[in-house]
Amino acid sequence: MSQKNRRSFLQQMGLAGAAMIAGKSVLAADVPAIHHPLHRLMPMPDDQPIRMGLIGAGGMGTEDMKSALQHANVTITAVCDLYKGRIDAAKQRWGQQLFATNDYKELLKRSDVDAVIIGTPDHWHQPISIAALEAGKHVYCEKPMLHKVSEGWALVNAWKKSGKVYQVGSQGVSSLGNEKAKELLAAGAIGELNYAEGFWARMSPEGAWQYKIPADGNAQTVAWDKYEINKKHAFDPLRFFRWRNYLDYGTGMSGDLFVHLFSSLHFITNSMGPSKIAAMGGLRYWKDGRDVPDVLLGMFDYPATQAHPGFDLSLRCNFVDGTSGTTYLRLNGSKGSMDVEWDKVTVRLNADAGTNDPFLKAKAAEQGMAKEERKKMLPPRETVYKAEDGYKGAHYDHFGNFFRAIRTGGTVAEDPVFGFRACAPALLCNDSYFEKKYVLWDPENMKVLS
Repeated sequence: MSQKNRRSFLQQMGLAGAAMIAGKSVLAADVPAIHHPLHRLMPMPDDQPIRMGLIGAGGMGTEDMKSALQHANVTITAVCDLYKGRIDAAKQRWGQQLFATNDYKELLKRSDVDAVIIGTPDHWHQPISIAALEAGKHVYCEKPMLHKVSEGWALVNAWKKSGKVYQVGSQGVSSLGNEKAKELLAAGAIGELNYAEGFWARMSPEGAWQYKIPADGNAQTVAWDKYEINKKHAFDPLRFFRWRNYLDYGTGMSGDLFVHLFSSLHFITNSMGPSKIAAMGGLRYWKDGRDVPDVLLGMFDYPATQAHPGFDLSLRCNFVDGTSGTTYLRLNGSKGSMDVEWDKVTVRLNADAGTNDPFLKAKAAEQGMAKEERKKMLPPRETVYKAEDGYKGAHYDHFGNFFRAIRTGGTVAEDPVFGFRACAPALLCNDSYFEKKYVLWDPENMKVLS
């Protein structure tokens, strides 16, 4: 069968066709969901040593480095942080031989650093990224790539000039789940996309960014003079250790969490992003001095492009949610829906949804439409694709893609152009919320229109 005919066949048959090609039988609609394992055969070249420097050794930076070091022939040689306690912890974890500093410029000067992980607060992502690229380092930067949309083009241009690999750290983009969802959407498994939604729910102090303040976190152990770019405040442990609560350093719920959902959605749909953005919400519970909301809703309009039909996106984030720990991304199409997780994809079909609708039955009777007596062969209503046991996870895969690109002179999916298009609508969501207005965005040319 030709590729064109195969694609047409898949689109006509939806998920049932995909299941048959995979060698699975077509089951009746009321049979329990069928399951397919997700796996990947992808060689990981490890012949070239890669020496890493960590800039920002807090929770996320440390987890990033731990994931990076799971890969063969990768070592850490240097660490930078403004809090002495994190420097001490890094040396205890990875060895006293580490070069340690509270000045990222000193780390970037070193010849024994090939690539850096940037795990700092958001306001330092862009300036340190540009400095690292100019110093000839490959860069893995935590999301969001930017603190402000206005910073985007300077970083994109610095990356293009550098010739180095730059990857943003929304690791779901490299997951088995995202890859399978992209494949299924292209095959027509849920029909034509028209709507998507995503949700993050938390209900705990740490989940709401009330991180514990170290007992020795004071002006003597924190290099506060290097922390603020625009010097405005005297030392404040809350602003340093709970930085996500303040727009001077963080980007709120949308920059921290919506950006993951944008990244996955854009990867799956090949979208450049929305053209219209609106948000509302409020500070409902965690009234601890923060200047960002703890409940946020965003609405986004995606225009039709060659890559996808027009569709709408709804995102929610709630730090006061009694269900807690809930997160999902759902794509809805004309044939069904698809729930996307990093290690699992669940497809639900609605092919016979109309037959149980009493209104439709009444209208059919009214119009004298005879009910078809012969029963049909129906596909399974639900199919689950789940990662095989032993899957090391999206974080591991994301670093695998980063190192592969470095060693082979290749590219990564989540480069600065992708990163700009993923974080811009998240940051503009904040603008809509605080300025109480719609924001118009040109996703192709990456510029604000209003």
